[in-house]
Amino acid sequence: MSLETRNLSFQVKAVSDDGFFSGYGSVFGNVDSYGDIVAPGAFARSLAEKKAAGRMPALLWQHDSSQPIGVYTSMTEDANGLLVEGQLLKNDVQQAGEAYALLKANALSGLSIGFVTRSSSTDEKTGVRTISDVDLWECSLVTFPANDAARIDAVKSALRHGNLPALPEFEKFLREAGFSKSQAAAIAGKGLSHLLRSESGSQATNELADILAAIQSL
Repeated sequence: MSLETRNLSFQVKAVSDDGFFSGYGSVFGNVDSYGDIVAPGAFARSLAEKKAAGRMPALLWQHDSSQPIGVYTSMTEDANGLLVEGQLLKNDVQQAGEAYALLKANALSGLSIGFVTRSSSTDEKTGVRTISDVDLWECSLVTFPANDAARIDAVKSALRHGNLPALPEFEKFLREAGFSKSQAAAIAGKGLSHLLRSESGSQATNELADILAAIQSL
């Protein structure tokens, strides 16, 4: 299981004096900076499951699970994407108060979802992945709406949880580390593909962690 993040410009519809806000956590149909498209209906099953369980995805600060800053009161899919409504507990949680002040001053412009992909397909010609079903864990207020480090963090997160990252994700990480497109494709294709076929998952993860550490030291 690998937790992924997607950062967007925070499409604020409203931020009220009592801390209530609304906006879009994800939009459908466009190719994002990760080379992915989120398809309509991708959140439907997860939202239904959480509604049945009587809980909502977490409202976090900067994807930090130790820093909840409020609660979501509604999450629904419409024609545009994932519409969220929530309340910042600005009078009770210090970080929530700071987030509220930043939002009101237009100094904070990022919203990012954290999820696990359940179902997706990749176009072999374009490399674009269409995500059709996710398990939505959280939706965070973040400082940067298009933080490339989030993709690197996703690779690190996969390794920390004993998982191997997706091949396109690892290849993009290599590009960001300074490798050319052909070099990244060769390393990811020959290295990660071999590890993904490995019978020993823990050994494969350890080997990839060593590769990652070596790349980061360059």
